[in-house]
Amino acid sequence: MYKPRKLSHVRRGRPRAGVLARAEFAQLKHISQITTVVKQAARGAGFELAGVAPVSDFDELKYFPEWIQAGHAGEMKYMGARNEAGELKRASLRSTAPWTRSVIVCAINYNTANPYSTQVDDSDRGWISRYAWSREDYHEAVMRRLRAVEDRLRDSVGGQDDLATAETPALQTRCYVDTGPLVERVYAKYAGVGWIGKNTCILNQKLGSWLFLGVILTSLELEADLPAPDRCGSCTRCIDACPTDALIAPYQLDSNKCISYLTIEKRGAICEGMREGIGRHVFGCDICQDVCPWNRKAPATSAAEFQARDGLVNPALEWLAEMSVEEFRETFRASPIRRAKRSGLRRNAVIAMGNSGNREFLPILIKLAADDDAVVAENARWAVAKLNESNL
Repeated sequence: MYKPRKLSHVRRGRPRAGVLARAEFAQLKHISQITTVVKQAARGAGFELAGVAPVSDFDELKYFPEWIQAGHAGEMKYMGARNEAGELKRASLRSTAPWTRSVIVCAINYNTANPYSTQVDDSDRGWISRYAWSREDYHEAVMRRLRAVEDRLRDSVGGQDDLATAETPALQTRCYVDTGPLVERVYAKYAGVGWIGKNTCILNQKLGSWLFLGVILTSLELEADLPAPDRCGSCTRCIDACPTDALIAPYQLDSNKCISYLTIEKRGAICEGMREGIGRHVFGCDICQDVCPWNRKAPATSAAEFQARDGLVNPALEWLAEMSVEEFRETFRASPIRRAKRSGLRRNAVIAMGNSGNREFLPILIKLAADDDAVVAENARWAVAKLNESNL
């Protein structure tokens, strides 16, 4: 509860009940107005969805330590980051930002009017995940919009420091786009933005799952929304379609088996047993979203930043495998694809060639088998053997 301003009408040091009730009502009304202003600002900034989640130790967060303990985060050490007390940061906002009372969650559609990965089959081309086609790194595009919402929040509070909690008398805020010590999709659920699907993605009844999330932590205890109901029902299409069985159970992902993890986060060699399942994916994977019924009629975004760059939808594998340092730097200057690094992208392209069944790749693969990058060279040798086997 917020502490009301000290009232001038007192009796024996205590405010009259009627005066106190009116003050509390006015304060709650002001909070409601601020919440409305924030949501309007989100829409004005280009977000399709916005909601407010309370800060709580939700059941989904209680599962997070078990997920880390089981090793399902793979080599993503940042997922297991702990505070000075040894507590997992992402398991509770109380351990990383104890001043937070509400989490504003904003979502923006990044879908484009291009085919899904399950609708294309070109043996000399690979697949880059839909979110990485954009003309601008989504971190930058979403953060810019998020800052506008944060500014509007601060303007709406103005000098009303009494709206903050007793522990944090001044307004505090912090913005994150995929970089904060929290599990965004959990707060998105409790902000009413969407439910967590069996593929672990946020799903919205009208927009599907092609959503970027941005969050604003605030010390204000804003008016919270109701959590979104789960509408997956008995459907298991995402689980059934995963080529590497990364969805080990509904709502449970083992990153070690996930194509997105293997092609983006995994450094060095990829286990031979996992290479075939990667197919022709060179950066990320959309299969579990492509087959989702809620994405059948997902609308295309109107945001210019998220339109696909030339050459990134079904990119030529030979182009990626032989990409120079300069070309990689120039092509992906403002792209999330930089995260895989040139070595990782070339490694992935070589694996995709091996899985293509296209023996026209053999000359370039034989050349790459002697590449200066040991990982690329080893995968090229594997790819040559794979294509030769497929001809037997």
